[in-house]
Amino acid sequence: MILLVAVIQWRSGGMFLTGTVLTQLTQNYAYTMVLSFGMFLVLLIGGIDISIGATLALSGMSTSLLMAEGIIKNPLLAFLFSILVGTICGCIIGVTITKGKVIPIIATLGLQYIFRGLTYMVSGSKWVSSDQMLAGYKSFAQGSFLGLNNLFWIVIVLFVVMLVFLKWTNFGRQIYEVGSNPDAARISGIRIDRVKITVYAINGAIAGLAGAMYTSMYATAQGNMANGAEMDVIAACVIGGVSLDGGQGSVTGVLLGATTIAIISKSLSLVGIDAFWQQALKGAIIAVAVLVNVIVQRNAARKALEGREI
Repeated sequence: MILLVAVIQWRSGGMFLTGTVLTQLTQNYAYTMVLSFGMFLVLLIGGIDISIGATLALSGMSTSLLMAEGIIKNPLLAFLFSILVGTICGCIIGVTITKGKVIPIIATLGLQYIFRGLTYMVSGSKWVSSDQMLAGYKSFAQGSFLGLNNLFWIVIVLFVVMLVFLKWTNFGRQIYEVGSNPDAARISGIRIDRVKITVYAINGAIAGLAGAMYTSMYATAQGNMANGAEMDVIAACVIGGVSLDGGQGSVTGVLLGATTIAIISKSLSLVGIDAFWQQALKGAIIAVAVLVNVIVQRNAARKALEGREI
């Protein structure tokens, strides 16, 4: 990452490592970092969530509509309601996968269209504009504390919570066990379905939080919000060392992976690359990074197997 930042700083003529750009980076990509934490938990149990962007959109739109109607009059209540909507979406996903016996990628792909369709339906395919939102809700994303943007403080707090949750709680350890060896986890008495439903519910809650962050930052709500965000989020996790097979990864690695995605996205516009080529180059860089990470993981696993005594 240090090399990447050095190259970008050189190519941008020294414009990258400035206070303005770094502030924009921590503000504009905070919601992506938050989404990555939720996806990380899902990948740990051997699952995946293609609908995470649609969950964000439905949560953010529902909250914005209630503000526009004057039903929600408190910014904190707006954030909590968005989290509630996301949690409900996550529970639906978890139950569909565990009780419906649908594989995660198919279940979340289908629910992605359902959640996105509901977003357009409840909004009547219209936007919620800035003047329809609470002033305190909009100003939260622009505010700062101790020199850091408020949205990035959410990233920091959630990062610490995730560290403690995964390392020092019994349920956090169960998540790793379910992902690394489901059969052994079941034999040891772990209720696999309960763990999976809870993880998807937490992921949904985090997506709902990201929905509030997104609409607070942009001061608008649209049906196509965060369309395609799931690809950046999955890439951030894999770049950060999370195994797509489950049971392996760290929250620190995920934060570094999400930061890498944010740096790549911001730097391509800084150096004046055309919008079309920005997407193409970003995709190529992510693909190479993910490929390298997968190769490293497989080589490490192979060496571990070879080193075992028979």
